[in-house]
Amino acid sequence: MYRPVTASRTSLPLWMIALVVLGVLAILGITIGLLVHFLAVENTTYYYQGSFKVLNIPYNRNYERETSSENNYLSKILETKMVDAFQSSNIYRQYINAQVITLVPYSNSVTAHIWLMFKSPRSMKENTRGRIESILRQMLRNPSGSLTTDPNSLRVVEINKVNAEKIINNRCGRRARMSATYDRVKGGSSAQEGEWPWQASVKKNGQHYCGASLISERYLVTAAHCFQKSQNPRNYTVSFGTRVVPPYMQHAVQEIIIHEDYIQGEHHDDIAVILLTEKVPFKNDVHRVCLPEATQIFAPGEGVVVTGWGALSYDGEYPVLLQKAPVKIIDTNTCNAREAYNGLVQDTMLCAGYMEGNIDACQGDSGGPLVYPNSRNIWYLVGIVSWGVECGQINKPGVYMRVTAYRNWIASKTGI
Repeated sequence: MYRPVTASRTSLPLWMIALVVLGVLAILGITIGLLVHFLAVENTTYYYQGSFKVLNIPYNRNYERETSSENNYLSKILETKMVDAFQSSNIYRQYINAQVITLVPYSNSVTAHIWLMFKSPRSMKENTRGRIESILRQMLRNPSGSLTTDPNSLRVVEINKVNAEKIINNRCGRRARMSATYDRVKGGSSAQEGEWPWQASVKKNGQHYCGASLISERYLVTAAHCFQKSQNPRNYTVSFGTRVVPPYMQHAVQEIIIHEDYIQGEHHDDIAVILLTEKVPFKNDVHRVCLPEATQIFAPGEGVVVTGWGALSYDGEYPVLLQKAPVKIIDTNTCNAREAYNGLVQDTMLCAGYMEGNIDACQGDSGGPLVYPNSRNIWYLVGIVSWGVECGQINKPGVYMRVTAYRNWIASKTGI
């Protein structure tokens, strides 16, 4: 029989085979190790939505209003209880955030809807969720002051990141990104992306002209004097983000509503509302600020922040990035002193800055927001950049329209 001719083969040396085997085993070991690390050790962020009942509270519709004193008072108590409970538990390292999102009043109770954020290894996911429920239930069993809560009413479910962010972004005054300090404008510093998501740029014929604050999906508030030369909506657009160029999420303007008592060249009633042609989709870096109640008081000495793309000094250069500056509310009597504004500051206005000067709003900041964080770190629109003498001058702080004085006017024009 014929036998096919076969090529002769030389076998690899044993040391080389051993080396190849060791190499394969090493790669396999590293792969398995990384897999175990990511599945069992590497932390993943998880979001939860929940609710529970607070009992023996007489029905009051104000609990539903996210900016009411009743809502903030009860929410603050419940958030403090949750934070204390988690931070004193054995999963305190995994706790990130706990917030009351909405309160729903009933005949003799209020249901609190909550939002939670934790980090944990994937392998511990179910255990972490169980611990969260257990800690919250124990918290609800423990009496706290005059509050009575129902532990049996507790519900907690996991939600995905998209829905978690949507919940937060639909509430006013929340910030996805927070800086360690309030730093801007004349004597300030650059803002981070998403740090001031309600800040808008009003552009006239494509050029930044004024600032504005987003207060709903279609409405913004700004200064009336921004429209002294033209009130034609077609001449204006509104954009968001930290840069004015290129414009981010640019929107067309449908209507400009100027306060009826505003007189060009004068400072009183320097407020306007902008209606956009289309809704603004709320995102981490673009959503609304809270409007204060008309009765809300912001006392002299309170720390507030002014933001804008205005000049860095009087007749100076304009920044590329949005600027922020920490200032303080100044007593109106101090601001009206002879060496300051000599009585020009009315009750519908407020002063903010420093009597010694330096940090201030400037040209191009007009219409922009002066905002205040409450004890829950929810931000309220306190003032609208209006007027002043140059920028950062001694005894000449910035003067703003006092939003509480115009809260009812804003509601009459926007329904908000």
